[in-house]
Amino acid sequence: MNADLCAVVLAAGEGRRLRPLTEHLPKALCPIGNVPLLDRALQRVEHFGLDVAVNACYLGQMVVEHVGERAHLSVEPGDPLGTAGGVGLLRDWIGGRGVLVGNADAYLAAENLAPGEDIAALLEGWDGRTARLLTVQGPPFEFGASRFAGFSLLPWDLVQGLRPEPSDLVRLVWRPAERQGRLEIVGYPGTYLDTGTPADYLAANLHAVHEKELVAEDAIVTGELAGAVIGAGARVEGRVHRGVVWPGGVVAAGETLTDAIRVGRDLTVAAH
Repeated sequence: MNADLCAVVLAAGEGRRLRPLTEHLPKALCPIGNVPLLDRALQRVEHFGLDVAVNACYLGQMVVEHVGERAHLSVEPGDPLGTAGGVGLLRDWIGGRGVLVGNADAYLAAENLAPGEDIAALLEGWDGRTARLLTVQGPPFEFGASRFAGFSLLPWDLVQGLRPEPSDLVRLVWRPAERQGRLEIVGYPGTYLDTGTPADYLAANLHAVHEKELVAEDAIVTGELAGAVIGAGARVEGRVHRGVVWPGGVVAAGETLTDAIRVGRDLTVAAH
């Protein structure tokens, strides 16, 4: 374990643009390819053998129970503190170390690279002084011709002044580091989606299964699938085309779910 570096996975947010899905689960626990987003983020940072913390707020008890003993937990009181506030609340735990900060809702996938290996360039040769951002090319062109892709690497001196109050890393850390000539951009060699909207959430699911079908072992499917992710304990008697059925969800006989997410028997969220 690298004693000079730790990791924080941000999982406190509600995911308002994903409503009403996030009325049932916090965004960090929404499944992609039948794996909660948070588990994908933890797998990625655990590749480096780092001490890991997870923050929680919205439906926080669900996050706490899901994480269990796998990471240090930081439960934010009241409303979520934002990216900088969440790290600020963990300042004593970080305790002088550099910190790899990852958004739980970032979907990342790079062909022929395992989770962790795909972001290794973010850590390689780091001098402990610069702030590094993982990026992909394309709009909204936040940093030159690139946009942020879910993970950053921050030195202690840029973290130590953060406070546990609502704030974000863009304004308090990244832009000041950029003005000081201390910001490095590291390209991600694969696909990044922030899963913030139903359309992106569905796209991430279909990307994860290569536009094919993934059916949990205990799901019951007697209907027709064409590009679908079917969760544990789900039952599909109808047709699912480019859709996601959450664990325990039902698509009844004669029913067609297209470009949408099904929760339970009755909730359908269109991915438009």
